[in-house]
Order: sequence, then C-alpha cells, then structure tokens
Amino acid sequence: MFTDEVRSKVADELHERGARVFSKFLTLDVLRRAAADAGLKIIATPLNCVNLAWLGIASAWQFGSDFATVLKATLKVLRDQPDFAQSPLGREQRRAAKRRQPKSKHSPKRRDRLEVTEEAFVQARQRLPLEFWMRLIFLLVDLFSQEHEAALKFRGFRLLALDGTEIDVPNWKALRDHFGQAKNKSGKHRPQARMVMLLFPFVRLPFCYELVPLSQGENTVARRLVQHLRPRDLVLLDAGFWSYGVLCDIAARGAFFAIRLSGTAKLKFGKWLGKSDRLATWTPCDSRGQWRAQGLPPNISLRVIAYRVPGFRTQSIVTNVLDPEALPRADWVRLTTDPEVAHKFRPGLFHRRWEIETAFRELKIEQRLEASLRGRTPATIQYEVAGHVVLYLLVRWLMVEAAVKHGLQPLQISFKHALRELCELQQALITSDPAWCRTLLQRLLDRLAEHLVPFRPGRHYVRRKKSSNYKRKSNRAKTTITI
Repeated sequence: MFTDEVRSKVADELHERGARVFSKFLTLDVLRRAAADAGLKIIATPLNCVNLAWLGIASAWQFGSDFATVLKATLKVLRDQPDFAQSPLGREQRRAAKRRQPKSKHSPKRRDRLEVTEEAFVQARQRLPLEFWMRLIFLLVDLFSQEHEAALKFRGFRLLALDGTEIDVPNWKALRDHFGQAKNKSGKHRPQARMVMLLFPFVRLPFCYELVPLSQGENTVARRLVQHLRPRDLVLLDAGFWSYGVLCDIAARGAFFAIRLSGTAKLKFGKWLGKSDRLATWTPCDSRGQWRAQGLPPNISLRVIAYRVPGFRTQSIVTNVLDPEALPRADWVRLTTDPEVAHKFRPGLFHRRWEIETAFRELKIEQRLEASLRGRTPATIQYEVAGHVVLYLLVRWLMVEAAVKHGLQPLQISFKHALRELCELQQALITSDPAWCRTLLQRLLDRLAEHLVPFRPGRHYVRRKKSSNYKRKSNRAKTTITI
C-alpha cells in the first residue's frame, strides 16, 4: 500500500474529530496496542488499521448511509462551518484543488487530499483481519474492568452469560455459500450467520464472540469461546448448551457454570445441602468414546438446586459451585414474587442470564445490525458485525459512566435513547474545540441519565391462542354454513 504523510495526517484528524464521543475509551494508544497484538503495522496512509477501525464503528452508527457517505460524513460537517476556509484543512483543500487530477477514477491518489475514495476503502478493508477486532475488544474490556470491576462481579465471581443467535445477512451467492441458509419444512430461505457471544450481564458488555456459518453448532463455538475464561468466572448458560464437553471445558479453566438440568441427564444424587439443594454426580454415556478420546474426566460433580415459580412446573439449576456458603440457594432462585422482597428488584442470579437476550435484541433492532449490513463477501460481513459489537460496547460503557455519575444502576438507562442522544450531539462534538468538547461530554452523561427504564423481571404475558380477527372469521364461517 502506498504511503502519504499529508493525507494520513488529514485522515487522522478527521478520525479524531469523529471519535470524540468515545475519546476516553477508544484512544489512539488502545488502537495501536490492538494493532500490535494482531501483528499489524500502522503505516502513513489515510486508510491504516486505526482509521479503518473507526470507519467500521462509524458505519454501524450511521446505519442509514452507504460507505461512501460514511467516509465523507465528518468532512462534510466541517466544510459547512463558517471558519473552515481559514482552518488547516480548508487551506489544504484549496491547495489540493490546484493539483492535477489522476486519469483513473479508481486511483487511490486523488487530487483532493481530504478525499478518500470508496474503492480505496474496499481494498484496504480486506487487509484488516478479524484478529484485530478481537484484540481491540479484549483491550477495551480490560480497561473497563480496571475502572468498574465491581460492576462485573457477584460475591467474588465475575459473572458472564453465554448464548447464541442467528443473524440475517444480504442475499448474495457468496454469503449463501459461506454462511448457509435457514431451512424449514417449506425449504431454504435467506442466508443467515450464527453468532455466539460471551457477555457481562450486569452491564450487558460484550466480552468475546464469533460469527460462523450455520453448519457450526453453538456448542462447538462455545467450546472455543470458553477458552478465554479465567478462574472464578461464573458463566450462565442457556439450556441448549447442555454438553459434557462445554461444561468440562469451563471447569478445566478454573471457572464455574450454571445451566438448567436436562431431562435426558442421568444423575447419581448424593447428600442434601439444604431444602431443594443437593449434590450429584454426572457420568455421561460415552458409547462412542468421544469424551474419553478428548481426555475429559469420566464424571463431573454437580449441585442441583430445585425451585418452582407459582403457576409453572418445578425446574432445577445445575452448577459446579458446590459450596452453599459461596453462593446460597436463595441467591440463585430469588424472584420478585417472594413476599420478603417487598417490591424491590432482587432477581435470582441465574435469571440474569436473560440480559444477553436483551443485548441481542438491542443489537438487532435498536442498533439495526441486520438492517444495516451492506457487504457481499464473508470478510465484509465480519468487518461490519465487528464494528457493531465494538459500538455496542462503547455505548454501554458510556451508559455505565452516566449511571456511576448519577448513582444509578447501569441497566436502568435506556439503550434506545442513549443512541439517540449520541446522534444528536455528534455534530456539535465534531465542530467544537477540545475544551468545549469536555463540557459537552459531561452534558451527554447527564442526558443519558434522564432516560430510565423500569426493572421488570419475571413478567410474562398470556399467550394469545387465536388471531385478532378470529371472531370475524368465525362469524363468516357461521354465515356460510347458515346459507
């Protein structure tokens, strides 16, 4: 790739202005460290890995714009300011207008040094590996943990949730061939990719994820993700992850898990630890020898906690936290229906697993992940989804900062309105001087704290068994029979 010191300096300034809202977290030092960890070299070009990372985040933010518009969005805002002509960027543009225009419109060396073509962006994006995004997420999570470690923990355990979802991708042949298509009895439908994610449920902050073809099962991906766990992590799992391999991999990392008991599991029960709280041993049927071939232990010690919500059947939670003093039964299954709670929000620990379901909804609907995907190749889709995940992480971090400042819980603040406030303040942040930007960022935290959502754990709705026009259809059928 060619180098151009002047155009690189211009692009760096545009990136710095566009990323001001996240300037406390997404620093140049963090981006450089992520590039170094991924084995990338930052060269003097307007589309180096640092600027490409910001463009990926900006593309997720400006979901209604194409890549060409995103590339020029910050520059357009600055050009509309009355003092732009006297600014260094304005003077550079006047000098650029006198230069000779390249013959090919696809040439990355444009006459206007403030311009970066969409063609050059597409070529440069192919050289940004997925490893860079993963390293960036890990660095951001480490920095967040240093400032807000208490927000991630419960009784000394770092709490995480693991789950998966399917993401609709554009209907192009390359994507159909790579990711696969959803199927049911009526045949194949649009292409989809499978996303499996580890997330901190107390703040809904992503920890790590993978985007893979549908042919890869969730348990297969989960076994790769849990390799990033550390001792004293506690992972809340969906019932679909009931797999001896997944549970053993978590335990091998010195971490812990909690999952609903599968009806097919045959447990050998031991002593009682308390009411509806009992030890057990699970020796899986290994007729094919797959677990033995992987070197997994022949059995695993478990703790089975049974509980029943009024109006529902009895359910059981299985965990390898065997000490009842480390995590009492009441902490696992406490619900707002308990009379001693007195209308205060104190859900059971296992029920915090539902926070990852809400996070998937916010990514897909509020942040418009599926609707904003533009790519036609698997690498492009990976780039766009990574930008969305990092944007979601940064917005959630801002919401935690607002919650701490105003003495709130992070999940009390509305994600939908947080995105709206960010969009409304972005133009002012781009055009303001650094001193006023600091004032605006504090004002942004105040505005985020104004939009609160109530805690509503354990709510449920009566399932509608008939469609809304059932009576009309029924009356029509009766009339036909009468005639």
